[in-house]
Amino acid sequence: MATDASPKFQNTDFRPVPQLPDFHPEITVAPHDGLHFWQFMIAGSIAGSVEHMAMFPVDTVKTHMQALGSCPIRSVGVRHAFRSILKSEGPMGLYRGIGAMGLGAGPAHAVYFSVYEFCKKSLSGGNPNNSGAHAASGVFATVASDAVFTPMDMVKQRLQLANSPYKGVWDCVSRVLREDGFRAFYASYRTTVLMNAPFTAVHFATYEAAKRALTGVSPESASDERLVVHATAGAAAGSLAAAVTTPLDVVKTQLQCQGVCGCDRFKSDSIRDVIKTIVEKDGYKGLVRGWTPRMLFHAPAAAICWSTYEAAKSFFQDLNSRSSSGST
Repeated sequence: MATDASPKFQNTDFRPVPQLPDFHPEITVAPHDGLHFWQFMIAGSIAGSVEHMAMFPVDTVKTHMQALGSCPIRSVGVRHAFRSILKSEGPMGLYRGIGAMGLGAGPAHAVYFSVYEFCKKSLSGGNPNNSGAHAASGVFATVASDAVFTPMDMVKQRLQLANSPYKGVWDCVSRVLREDGFRAFYASYRTTVLMNAPFTAVHFATYEAAKRALTGVSPESASDERLVVHATAGAAAGSLAAAVTTPLDVVKTQLQCQGVCGCDRFKSDSIRDVIKTIVEKDGYKGLVRGWTPRMLFHAPAAAICWSTYEAAKSFFQDLNSRSSSGST
């Protein structure tokens, strides 16, 4: 029996449905970027270690500038602090405490980036343009990672000081435990979180926004220029966040170095008391001491960190893709 294939007998239910003009499929992202949780941890650990090791001398200069002694200090610039370290301790003085950084940076950044990615996935609702989710995820990430990093950061800063009385990481750890107790390792934790919460909120939100903006300039070549995009966006995010949070970084340094090499010892961990002491001895300019090396640290450090992190993510994405192809 012949079938009439004329249009009037065709089922209109199977006609293509026109796509709405405001539908943007590009905002849908692969769940968790196609990576396992442990892969985010490894990528973050590598990125954090590379970042802090590369920029450690600048961090040492910043610590020297921010450590306030028992007497009022005249203004010390970056060049003066750098020359002073070289004159008194030689080039190796710029790397005192790098062992503590190595022990702390890897695990802390593994927590940092994995928590960030987990929270970003949970809070963004699949929308990569959600700056609020990026900022909130950064805050959660820093609260978790600072709990891991703060003890080694304290050890690192005490070792960085001129004429530090400690022979090394384990000597510092054992003496602090014996003389000040375990609580001393977390004396600056509250200040660190209060500093890093706005720092990471600004940092992650700025990074994600800058990355989208830079990618949008030349979307057809985005894959070829992604290293430049990540580095540029990271540098912009790092420098802005560092400038905003310098006063709290000064307070953190004071709390972590108190009682060492002539630095003041405080009766409590009160941020207000530390700020009052700094202002009394060095004026309000004391609260921004070290802002130049801090920005010089965080701009390239963030560029290194983000480009390394994204490169590691790309490596794992390719690895997972090849594994999936091989198993089918």
